[in-house]
Amino acid sequence: MALPTTTRSLPISLMRAREQVMAPIRKMLANSDITEQQWRVLRVLSEAGPMDATSLADRSCLLVPSLTRIAQSMKTKGLVTQEPDPEDRRRQMIAITNDGQNVIDENMEEANLIAQGFRNKLGDDNFEKLIDLLNLLDEESNK
Repeated sequence: MALPTTTRSLPISLMRAREQVMAPIRKMLANSDITEQQWRVLRVLSEAGPMDATSLADRSCLLVPSLTRIAQSMKTKGLVTQEPDPEDRRRQMIAITNDGQNVIDENMEEANLIAQGFRNKLGDDNFEKLIDLLNLLDEESNK
């Protein structure tokens, strides 16, 4: 059996789509002096509240060693706090600061416009279906 053409290859199609999705986000973040990874961390913390480093890494799609380095940089910038968990002092709890939330708030309108642009391009039904299908792939890989 032959491999599908690169235009019908799931990994290549996902990488191409990722670049199309991330290009306007990178442009938005260039004005905020934060990286894509830092943006994801801030988004997760803003949405879900303080959490341990392992959970945050998972929800931010980062490896724990990478999150450790990123969180330290973000702590230095005043975007997050990092403190020992009062119940298990071996775990570090990470929380967004007011400055970190300000980064989210300052970029919210543009981030919503970017998302709406993709929704407009795909149509509401296809947009929701795409998110559902991608989440299905993620659920299958976590079994």
